[in-house]
Amino acid sequence: MEKHSSSPLTYQIIGAAIEVHRALGPGLLENVYENALCVELAERNLQYYQQKPIQVDYKGHDIGNLIVDIMVENRVIVELKSVKQITPLHTAQLMGYLKLTDLRTGLLINFNVETLRDGVRRFVL
Repeated sequence: MEKHSSSPLTYQIIGAAIEVHRALGPGLLENVYENALCVELAERNLQYYQQKPIQVDYKGHDIGNLIVDIMVENRVIVELKSVKQITPLHTAQLMGYLKLTDLRTGLLINFNVETLRDGVRRFVL
């Protein structure tokens, strides 16, 4: 379910992503954007976790970990891409992370676009 969130935190994260995109432009690898976004988040005094492992339980059994690109302020999951276009699989990935973490807000950001606003999708459960 895609909704627009008026959360000041998501605006701060999107602003940081826009700054990264302005400086680096499209066409680079995802990890480059991830590292640059973490620099921007730190400069904005936002607490974040990069490559945060999320434990997955199935019927009471630990079946492994998934890795979230960035979790900001323990409230927003940020999943980064650098692809030609976002697919339903990318959306499903973020929605799965939200369900597994019991968080409500996620950002799916594709840096491989001409204008970053075309690459940002906000999700609220």
